[in-house]
Amino acid sequence: MASPAPAALHESAFDVSSVRADFPILARTVRDDKPLVYLDSGATCQRPVQVLDAEREFLLTCNAAVHRGAHQLAEEATDAYEGARALIGSFVGAHIDELVFTKNATESLNLIAYVLGDDRFDRHVGPGDEIVITELEHHANLVPWQELARRTGATLRWYGVTEDGRIDLDSLELTDAVKVVAFTHQSNVTGAVAPVEELVRRARAVGALVVLDACQSVPHMAVDFHALDVDYAAFSGHKMLGPSGVGVLYGKAALLDAMPPFITGGSMIETVTMEKTTYAPPPQRFEAGVPMTSQVVGLGAAVQYLDKIGIEAIAAHEKSLVAATLAEFDAIDGLRVIGPNDNVNRGSAVSFVVDGIHAHDLGQILDDEGVAIRVGHHCAWPLHRWFGVAATARASFALYNTVDEVAVLADAIRRAQRFFGGTRSTGEA
Repeated sequence: MASPAPAALHESAFDVSSVRADFPILARTVRDDKPLVYLDSGATCQRPVQVLDAEREFLLTCNAAVHRGAHQLAEEATDAYEGARALIGSFVGAHIDELVFTKNATESLNLIAYVLGDDRFDRHVGPGDEIVITELEHHANLVPWQELARRTGATLRWYGVTEDGRIDLDSLELTDAVKVVAFTHQSNVTGAVAPVEELVRRARAVGALVVLDACQSVPHMAVDFHALDVDYAAFSGHKMLGPSGVGVLYGKAALLDAMPPFITGGSMIETVTMEKTTYAPPPQRFEAGVPMTSQVVGLGAAVQYLDKIGIEAIAAHEKSLVAATLAEFDAIDGLRVIGPNDNVNRGSAVSFVVDGIHAHDLGQILDDEGVAIRVGHHCAWPLHRWFGVAATARASFALYNTVDEVAVLADAIRRAQRFFGGTRSTGEA
């Protein structure tokens, strides 16, 4: 299958116009023929034609169930599936036997949390143990840990948040009772990037496992799970230019090898009798049933696309967009950024509130101007409560956004201020 050929390669200067040409959806208009300004990539990214073509070619030429049939199509499908695993492993610094395909990052995190409650795993959690998260987590990295604590009798504790939306490292001391430390690499609300090295050091000091939610980091910065020394990590395809319906769980090989399965059935077995089953080695042990093959192939193509442009070039481009956004927002009276106001250790999600305008009303006005943002609690309800707001507006960038679009966003916010005149409810909790 041919490699995708993105228009803007990293050998040359980052050319956002060429990148945008690979995303036809960005050329459409919305709401009375307004140019689409898509600033909701934190929720889901748009896909380049190279990813769409890779999925289509797979389905047209070699679609079959992988790891099953002995015919040519099955062999080609299996090669494409495992080839994508190798590409993704190279992109995130992992071996191929350390990557498990799931439906999405939420399922990846649930898989870990479920197995950590299984007493067949020698690192399982039990009564008296502690699970540590942070108050920055979105629900996918909060609720599974609540459930694990409920099922096992363990205690859930968490790091608090600083005024600028970062993890408050002084808010919690870890003890030997801590068995798991799970945290987001980059907040989907505040954009703050976690001090991974320090949190791993603290977890190691008490013998705890480390789980990294990398949904908002893998598409936007160079990430190497081996270098970060985390035990597990999770990310989703649809947030990194790939298809929806596919996610990835990274786990250190020795840990995955020691873990019992999460879901059973299909080809995740080694031997089966009517009385007993033994299980295949990872990663197949955790991929029950027929996997989402074309989506995995599409995710492999997305990784090739990102890699050929250069993740460092993408990170630098997105950093310039955030700098422009913070500068524009600083000039708007009554606008408050929920998160760091500087551009240090910060990702490309910028959440904010505007005095006198509820986030949902703001989102509607921006939509009328063709600007697509996310409004609400962004699946991070406790964090919004901490900030004392029921909802925020969030602009989140990807490699295809431009500084001109930042200016359109700022102008649309000013229009909303003029429209409402600061007289509406603010969304304060």
